[in-house]
Amino acid sequence: MAVENQSGANAAGKKLQDRGHLLTEQSNPASQNLDQCSALEIVDIFNQEDAKTVAAIAAAREPLAEAIDRTAAAMSKGGRLFYIGAGTSGRLGVLDAAECPPTFCTPPELVQGILAGGKDALVRSSEGLEDLPDDGAAAMVTSNIGENDVVVGITAGGTTPYVQGALKKANELGATTVFIACVPAEQVPLDVDIDIRLIVGPEVLAGSTRLKSGTVTKLALNILSTGVMVKRGKVFGNRMIDVAVTNSKLEDRALRILGDLADLDRAAAAELLQRSNLSVKRALMMHWSGLDAQASQTLLDEHQGQLRKALAAAQA
Repeated sequence: MAVENQSGANAAGKKLQDRGHLLTEQSNPASQNLDQCSALEIVDIFNQEDAKTVAAIAAAREPLAEAIDRTAAAMSKGGRLFYIGAGTSGRLGVLDAAECPPTFCTPPELVQGILAGGKDALVRSSEGLEDLPDDGAAAMVTSNIGENDVVVGITAGGTTPYVQGALKKANELGATTVFIACVPAEQVPLDVDIDIRLIVGPEVLAGSTRLKSGTVTKLALNILSTGVMVKRGKVFGNRMIDVAVTNSKLEDRALRILGDLADLDRAAAAELLQRSNLSVKRALMMHWSGLDAQASQTLLDEHQGQLRKALAAAQA
């Protein structure tokens, strides 16, 4: 996980942009009397509004799928996935990036999150830094963004200069660019390769995009990163076969995965896991092909970690 830390402040005398037309800034008719609601009524309003996040994901299914395919293809060429954002949007990107290594046993540099304000902004707001497009562009240069990389800019309202500056520079550097926003394209058009609009309507609390805009963004990032890892051979069926066995919970999970997929009792699964040097994927390859650990790993490497392809080659 990479976190960018750039200093700066808003330019004095800069003309203030009116963002009142943005969908994310408008007042929600369903919560006009929020301050007069009971606690139960508040819960009900949130529940009704949050239900719109699922429909928003469904409406964005095609660009999300394209982002999965293009990111997986980029990684097959040695590329990386970067999330960049400010505030809630940036923190969600950092969170998704940080969860990839323990979930899919990926190297930390494969999926990275860049947050305006750096590590400090994870726990303490640094809102002023989102107004600096040059800092976003500099983050792309510092990260050595290239043509095999994918850069996902995340901004609920779409107008964050830090993110727009990063995407513009990423385009110049030849990377695949993805834009995730919660406003219609006609409100904030942007020149990117993949444009993902998650339209959930005005927030329960006007302008507070950490609410359903944040929720729908988290859903989209879950789908994007998990979909990419499925395409990269990190999953067999619906099981994580590249799970990192680093604690007792994950060892238990690894044993259960082996037991279920290979139809082994717990003792046999534990013995196989040890012979595979704690690699569930390698253990499955060994069990189904009859090869030893080294030969199994060689075939997996030859097929970019794709277990099904490696097994087909072993059987052939």
